[in-house]
Amino acid sequence: MRPGFSIDVVYCERDQQHCVTLQVEEGCSAAQAIELSNLLQRFDLKIEGTQASPIGIFGKKVSPDTELNHGDRLEIYRPLLLSPTEARRLRARTLATS
Repeated sequence: MRPGFSIDVVYCERDQQHCVTLQVEEGCSAAQAIELSNLLQRFDLKIEGTQASPIGIFGKKVSPDTELNHGDRLEIYRPLLLSPTEARRLRARTLATS
């Protein structure tokens, strides 16, 4: 049996954070851990293909085949409702008209 370690898989809604702590084996990929967490099915998310939700470890974007390490916090990100560029434009327009 290969040695294992613990990781957290996290998905945040606007008003609530969902965190699943898992024991995984060495060599476990991000995609495998997310599948084990059942968060994809629970929130109808995708991490590969079109309309995929980006994923990251401690805020740094990673690919689904990234190998995990002990203590990693694997995050599934929500799609942006508004791009940062568009948000700045809207703020600038609001300030210009006030």
